[in-house]
Amino acid sequence: MIYLDNSATTRVLPQAADAAYQAMTDGFFNPAAAYALGSRTEKRVDQARAALSRPLGVRREQLIFTSGGTESNNTAIFGSLKGWRGKKRIITTAVEHPSVYEAVLSLENSPDTTIVILPVSEQGYPDLQALRAALTEDTALVSMMHVNNELGTVTDVNAAARLIRALAPRAVFHVDGVQAYLKVDSRGLDMDFYSVSAHKFHAPKGIGFLYHRSGARFGGGQIGGGQEGNLRSGTLNVPGILGMAAAEQVYEQNLTAWRQNMRACKQRLYTNLMSIPDVLLNGPSPDVAAPHILSLSFLGVRGEVLLHALEQFDICVSTGSACAAHKAGKNRILTAAGIIGPRQEGAIRFSLCPFNTQEEMDTVSEAIVEQVKFLRRYRRR
Repeated sequence: MIYLDNSATTRVLPQAADAAYQAMTDGFFNPAAAYALGSRTEKRVDQARAALSRPLGVRREQLIFTSGGTESNNTAIFGSLKGWRGKKRIITTAVEHPSVYEAVLSLENSPDTTIVILPVSEQGYPDLQALRAALTEDTALVSMMHVNNELGTVTDVNAAARLIRALAPRAVFHVDGVQAYLKVDSRGLDMDFYSVSAHKFHAPKGIGFLYHRSGARFGGGQIGGGQEGNLRSGTLNVPGILGMAAAEQVYEQNLTAWRQNMRACKQRLYTNLMSIPDVLLNGPSPDVAAPHILSLSFLGVRGEVLLHALEQFDICVSTGSACAAHKAGKNRILTAAGIIGPRQEGAIRFSLCPFNTQEEMDTVSEAIVEQVKFLRRYRRR
């Protein structure tokens, strides 16, 4: 099988699976327990927290463990608005993941609330001039993603932050880093919250974390036993946490080589497929976009038909975000970037991992050349 849907989920690393298994069988103790075995587990969790904080260049105590990207995004949005009094403005972009976009829209009928959805360029970059115009003294929250999950666009987070700090100093700035963490440089970013999901970097599903800058307005998430500094109650998912930390450590040890390999494979695939007539790139140029995401439109072919045609070759690709795969209608992210009509209909997303090879890219290209030629001929009939 050649798997090119790594933005949806990834294969768990053996080291991560082993760490999770050990935590479920030998180290299964509750880290909140008062006896020594509980304290030992708590220490391992704290070591994991330190490892996971390194790629962001932040302090370990600023990480809050969650169940993954959706909870992290929801918690940042709703938690940062707790305690806000009076009129509030919430700003996000048209290309956000549903766990941000739908969460923000759910507040549009709240009293004294204004929702602003920023447009994006044809490459998926948020319109910073529109952001400048939208920022006001009553702006409570700005939320945008670091790397777009469908186009691979890398947002200039610090450029957005400079505008926010200057024009809306009371606002908190949340960044969805689910597709960015470990894939692009995330150190030195000026943000108040940053969301991460483990299963995007070869760790188990159902675990993630939220970075919370000390001092940033935040009322927390789940209420209960007071875990995570009373900001996210609930017994910690120790197997998930230790599996996530193990995956991060392996990734960090191979960071440069793995990023270079993903970019080289992406470039190889892009070069091969652009030799087909009527193929269009969606998003930024491959050399400036994130190293693992490539979106192309095959005009005259339905993307979902091509996806299923490739299954017979044991090749897995996608037509967009897995969270929207079963929703009928237009692709909101592509539409926002002006990718509509036949171009949207023929869009395929390829998302790579460090273990893909250039030989796989050639195999995928050969299959796509054959299937596109066949499907276009069939459609004309």
